[in-house]
Amino acid sequence: MRRLWGRAMNRVLPILTILAGIVVIWYAGAVWMNSGWTLGQAERAGTELSFREVVADTMNQKRPRVPTPHQVGAELKKTAIDQKITSKRSLVYHGFVTLRSTIFGFLLGVTVGIGLAVAVVYTRVAEMSLMPWAVISQTIPIVAIAPMIIVVIAAAGIEGRGLSKAIISAYLCFFPVLVGMVKGLRSPDAMQLDLLRTYGASRGQEFWKLRLPASMPYLFTSLKIGIAAALVGTIVGELPAGAIQGLGARILIGDQFGNPLMVWAALFAAAILAGLLVSIVALVQGMTLKRMGFAR
Repeated sequence: MRRLWGRAMNRVLPILTILAGIVVIWYAGAVWMNSGWTLGQAERAGTELSFREVVADTMNQKRPRVPTPHQVGAELKKTAIDQKITSKRSLVYHGFVTLRSTIFGFLLGVTVGIGLAVAVVYTRVAEMSLMPWAVISQTIPIVAIAPMIIVVIAAAGIEGRGLSKAIISAYLCFFPVLVGMVKGLRSPDAMQLDLLRTYGASRGQEFWKLRLPASMPYLFTSLKIGIAAALVGTIVGELPAGAIQGLGARILIGDQFGNPLMVWAALFAAAILAGLLVSIVALVQGMTLKRMGFAR
């Protein structure tokens, strides 16, 4: 029992220490950023405030430059817990809207990434032609290409913002999957490949029996990066699309109406959603690799 408790503390204590440090820095930054408005109001009123009074005022401003952790927590409770999940004011509702496009874009990006990786590994022409373009595609800022994708889809007569968001999501998602899968498919050494060829294995058998199983650790590592990138792509895709639903829409609306608490709450909801998605992929990874006999 003591060993288990010691192992748990060894894992949790560093995380809690870093989290405590972040909270302290956050509060200090909130005092520094929000004190300007407090001191300005006091100067106009002809009053002097003590340091304690300045700190107390910066902790609970209605429209702070930097909301404090407890303000963000209260806003999350108000919009994610106290609201019904079917309400348009609920972050859970908007999270599901973003999640739907994220999953669609993730599946599309994974399919494209794996398909391109197989082509690159097995075809020299594809490696010489596709990989440079795949690398170049990631140098284009997503905020620049997102409006182009939306305009092209609208010009093609395809209605609905979901497809455009999914394509933008897939655009960010496919590259880590492509790179990881290429590395994984090439991970078997020459001796393993020669052994299969000695037994007369075809290229298809080589792929299914050796290359694909060997690529699983690389693939799942890429999937954890890809699912987070897919979420970012979806949120970015919601900004120029004029969406009124989704976490990106909440960020945009909060910015337009000068409500930083709405923006920060939506950002934290997105971070929580990303953590859940990565954790699900990690759970599937653990079960899959254990079943396949990989050491963990």
